Amino acid sequence: MSYIFEFLGLMAVFSIFIVVPGADFAVILRQSIVHGRRAAIMTGLGMGFSLLFHVSYTILGLGIIVSKSLMLFAMIKWAGVAYLVYLGIKSFREPGFKVQEIEVTGEDRKSASMLTCLGMGFITNALNPKPVLFFLSLFSTLVHHDTPALIQFSYGIGMAAALVAWFAGVSYFFTVKMIRDRFIASGKWFNRITGAALVGFGFRLALSRAAD
Repeated sequence: MSYIFEFLGLMAVFSIFIVVPGADFAVILRQSIVHGRRAAIMTGLGMGFSLLFHVSYTILGLGIIVSKSLMLFAMIKWAGVAYLVYLGIKSFREPGFKVQEIEVTGEDRKSASMLTCLGMGFITNALNPKPVLFFLSLFSTLVHHDTPALIQFSYGIGMAAALVAWFAGVSYFFTVKMIRDRFIASGKWFNRITGAALVGFGFRLALSRAAD
């Protein structure tokens, strides 16, 4: 019973964490508008797998090493910065798109491969050092050190499921025809705004410190 209360406390904090817009949200939004519902959901699934990756090495204690090593933290951080800036510039330079070229259902002709979307979601989340520090802080505060590793990993599965469910909901919302058509009508400006947002998240990440 104590594990249930521990898990509920963990999820209460995590639910706030996932709904705050960030780089992950910006990527899901762009995938929804440009490539459709299925591509966005697969991208969110990749982020869920990445979350399990973060949980796994945090449980093993490797996350502490990363958070305490300025060199390792810097390597992860700058890799994340480079990836976000790359996605942002790529988006910013893309021309507008035509409504008839994109289907709402997700079976669209412009859709990227599902494996590519899965990888994009995983890399976007995995190269962000913020989850490393978040999980260290969260686990050290809300999860007792005597809690078995298997139970802790089950917490991670629940958190990953919540993350995927949230982004699936976001994907469905932004692929509703009326909403999506409004974004599509903006064409080039949508690409420029999302591109600038991704670059902005990259610069924000560049200014972060291991102690943040």
